[in-house]
Amino acid sequence: MDSIYFGITVAIFFIPTIVANARGKRNTAAIGLLNFFLGWTLIGWIIALVWACTGEDKEKRSAAEVAAI
Repeated sequence: MDSIYFGITVAIFFIPTIVANARGKRNTAAIGLLNFFLGWTLIGWIIALVWACTGEDKEKRSAAEVAAI
C-alpha cells in the first residue's frame, strides 16, 4: 500500500514535466530539471507548471521548426 502512495506522490510531483512532454515543448528537459531540483519548494513547482502550460511565441521559432510544422 505504501508503494501506491509513493507512486501517486511522485506522479503529482512531476506533473509539470509530464505536461511539458505531452504538449511537445522543446524545452521539456529544462522544465524537468527545474521541477526535479526546485519542485520541492512550492514556488519552483508552480514556475515549472506555468512554464509547461504556456504557449511558445511563433515569432521566436526558427525557420526550420516552422517548416517542419
